[in-house]
Amino acid sequence: MTELDILSKGATTLETAPTRYIEGRGIRFAYRHLGPSTGTPLVLLQHFSGNIDAWDPAVVNALAADRPVIVFDNTGVGRSTGQTPDNVAAMAQDAVTFINLLGLSEVDLLGFSLGGFVAQQIAAEHGRLVRKLILVGTAPKGGEEHLLAVLQEAFSQTDAPDPRLPLFFTKSSASQSSGLAFLKRAKVRKDDRDTDNGSAVTDPQAKALITWCATPDPEHAMLRAIRQPTLVVSGSNDTMLPANNAYAMFKELSNAQLVLYPDSGHGALFQHHDTFVSHVRTFLDA
Repeated sequence: MTELDILSKGATTLETAPTRYIEGRGIRFAYRHLGPSTGTPLVLLQHFSGNIDAWDPAVVNALAADRPVIVFDNTGVGRSTGQTPDNVAAMAQDAVTFINLLGLSEVDLLGFSLGGFVAQQIAAEHGRLVRKLILVGTAPKGGEEHLLAVLQEAFSQTDAPDPRLPLFFTKSSASQSSGLAFLKRAKVRKDDRDTDNGSAVTDPQAKALITWCATPDPEHAMLRAIRQPTLVVSGSNDTMLPANNAYAMFKELSNAQLVLYPDSGHGALFQHHDTFVSHVRTFLDA
């Protein structure tokens, strides 16, 4: 019996599901389980600085309608204990530890931004663990990134209600409207919200992200080690991890599909949440 079998009668929305904990290798991981206990679990790997409550309920809840979905804080993030690693390999190993603690032998992975780096590392090194892979708003090793410049620009916009509005969405009125709707959805949960651990998380994560992209992989060894079916997703105007990264991954992966969303930035999956969920479901069910 896995941990999911025990929790199968729990709440099924991101806003209401209780935060649970599981411990191993000296780390207590915080997580929430949504959806049924049957089917291949979909494990979500979060973006730079993000915790459980930074996910969009419109995405998570819809995906959990017909499959188990697990959102969690990796080491040092949110309510998980330990020190956040400053490299992707260690983050990936910690994520595998968490998956193993849940008693899961096979999962699908959805990695967003930095989480996409972690997902690539896991898929390349643990082929039997990962059935299918979804890479969103991310980059290959040696890819293009503009993290610090984009953060500086976003935080300079003091009139923005939340830095994620300029970070994740374009300047068009349609994208900005979608961004405001996303922020409203993400703030619905009032009780038992996850915690923001500040620079203790963002400093090592920034180092990990920048180092990953600054490390050349001219033979595309990481991507070519990934044999699982992969869905690559990007926004047309992602300023942090540009869409050319998505095309580069699509070309080098052995079994990949590519989806680009119009008039969208780093948060394309939140702006086009209905379409994104439909694409993910079609891909996972195929």
